[in-house]
Amino acid sequence: MIDDRAQIRVHLVGAGPGDPELITLRGARLLGEADVVLYDRLVHPALLERVREEAIRIFVGKRCGKASITQAEINETMIRHARAGQRVVRLKGGDPFIFGRGGEECLELAQAAIPFEVVPGVSSVISVPTFAGIPLTHRNLSSAFTVVSGHLHGDSSPYDWRALAAAPTLVVVMGLRNLPEITSRLMDAGKSPDTPVAVVRAGTVSDQETVTAPLRDIAEQARTLEPPAVIVIGPVAELHHKIGWFASAGRRSHGSVR
Repeated sequence: MIDDRAQIRVHLVGAGPGDPELITLRGARLLGEADVVLYDRLVHPALLERVREEAIRIFVGKRCGKASITQAEINETMIRHARAGQRVVRLKGGDPFIFGRGGEECLELAQAAIPFEVVPGVSSVISVPTFAGIPLTHRNLSSAFTVVSGHLHGDSSPYDWRALAAAPTLVVVMGLRNLPEITSRLMDAGKSPDTPVAVVRAGTVSDQETVTAPLRDIAEQARTLEPPAVIVIGPVAELHHKIGWFASAGRRSHGSVR
């Protein structure tokens, strides 16, 4: 959909994981050219300073799990402004296609025959562990990693917990509220209670905080943390204490992996 960029009316732009300097150059330029910007809750306020003063800013994020507007209204707003000839940027936290409903929004735009472009963003899945000094792959420790959403649906959860328990490294996003259930399911599925775990809250920004503990204890140790957070389960989590470069610059880190 990007052969003729002059015809593109909507750009889905990944804002990155939090640090405003982690947006792509193209994403930053498009923000400065936009007539309308629809932005999520986790978008850093500094990114909105790139938007022209006369442009329209529309908050479409969630607070305490409640959406300011529905997904259908977001779709309708993008389409309406695009059909009015305005340049629309849909600014989404992280990467638009990683747990961000970017695919759903593109399908709506395609059905409405609105030309669009997707500008990838730095996903919190990989960047937040990096800022905590946790390499998701590491020779002799982890040759692969698995990523899941922590939004569970009780007994109807589709996850194969035995398969997840067998993963060398498991990354859970949006799972802080359900951490007690996640850890319990993993241990019931055969994951060792001694498995190292790191919970990284507010990754890549100034108040980043990392809590570490064994799988059996992490839910209790992280109980006071508030979202957003990325959870890393596996031996690589223990490396935070050795190569946590962001924490060494004065960021907060506590806990232990036994």
